[in-house]
Amino acid sequence: MSTGNGADSAPGHISTPTTAARPAAPAAPAAPAAPASRNSMFSSLRIRNYRLFATGQVVSNTGTWMQRIAQDWLVLSLTGSASAVGITIALQFLPMLVFGLYGGVLADRLPKRPLLLATQSAMGLTGIALAALTLAGHVQVWHVYLAALLLGLITVVDNPARQTFVPEMVGKDQVANAVSLNSANFQSARLVGPAIAGVLITAVGSGWAFLLNGLSFAAPIAGLLMMRTKELHPVEPRPRAKGQLREGLRYVAGRPELVWPIVLVGFIGTFGFNFPIWLSAFVSDVFHGDAGTYGLFNTLIAAGSLAGALLAARRGHSRLRLLVAAAVLFSVLLLVTAFAPGFWLFAALLVPLGVFGLTVNVTANSSVQMATDPEMRGRVMALFMMVFTGGTPVGAPLLGWITDTYGARVGMASGALISLAASVAIAVVLARVGNLRLRVGRHGVAFVPAVSRRELVTVA
Repeated sequence: MSTGNGADSAPGHISTPTTAARPAAPAAPAAPAAPASRNSMFSSLRIRNYRLFATGQVVSNTGTWMQRIAQDWLVLSLTGSASAVGITIALQFLPMLVFGLYGGVLADRLPKRPLLLATQSAMGLTGIALAALTLAGHVQVWHVYLAALLLGLITVVDNPARQTFVPEMVGKDQVANAVSLNSANFQSARLVGPAIAGVLITAVGSGWAFLLNGLSFAAPIAGLLMMRTKELHPVEPRPRAKGQLREGLRYVAGRPELVWPIVLVGFIGTFGFNFPIWLSAFVSDVFHGDAGTYGLFNTLIAAGSLAGALLAARRGHSRLRLLVAAAVLFSVLLLVTAFAPGFWLFAALLVPLGVFGLTVNVTANSSVQMATDPEMRGRVMALFMMVFTGGTPVGAPLLGWITDTYGARVGMASGALISLAASVAIAVVLARVGNLRLRVGRHGVAFVPAVSRRELVTVA
């Protein structure tokens, strides 16, 4: 089964000798399944192994969001500084920047299921350790920094392993749908987690949120253990060899359909997704709220993100023009939100902000996975996650400093302007690569072929 999976993906994105096209013939019966993946929002949930995975993830994701909110609020309470929140976030994502590609090499070398059992167990123990310190009344800010760093080190391996395990559970035809449902799963937990965290922090303190997060990892571990291994589509692990990291970089560098989504999400992730910094600053300095207000803001973004994920699952396909359009709209909306004059207008704008932010993430993720050969997927997705989240150690402290120095509105606007500039620049590059030009008319904005104006490629 893994051979068929690899053969299907390679001819579609790499080149096209007549001999290379032949493996597509056995896959002909899969053609009728394509409309199902487009028309059925939850089609990948018909697969038992993926159902077990998704069920476990929604429990642990809820715990993860509880810990994120409790962690940010605890640091803010201990220090009173948005910069300290930024440092915490930076420490959590710094390992991805430094070691991310090595995590991808490990994901390609090792069987995914046993690897995930190890990483999920380690994450659970990290949450329990932080809970013990907090509940005992001995927690200090450096403890939170250390816990964030350890979690980041585990994530270096866990992220590419989880990303690349999805095609092994569902097969090539359902990858886009499953990636979208993974995001919907994550955002569903984001709706519940912050609300529970807000109640727990106000009632009994942050320690219980950390404890519940640690215990929540029992669910994905149980799901992994209950899977039917014969129903997986395993990719043969790559044997240890020299130069595998460089091989992955060369592979990406030679494929524009991989380079530009990765570059774009790098800018958006580094400068546009710093919501813990901005929202905590808006709550404390602009709207003078409490942990419940912070939880509300995160819940509203999550509601929009969930809607965006479900729309992506309904589409069942990913296109670069959709990615660029969503990035531009996200950046513009982020700028508008930064200067929203009132509490309720600011809160209302967080919902569409979540929709477009999630659309950027899901579209880039699924398009990169579908354009990558299975044997390279671990390294490519590690690079994707390294760029997407690894820029946070640069962006978070910088935007935290701007937010502390010039205020929450200027901090958010700065991230929006950088994201917008990057989105527009990459749109221009893609237009030139495709020999297109931009036209603005009565029917909206469109990319028009420079040679023939009859064929329009709409942005939206």
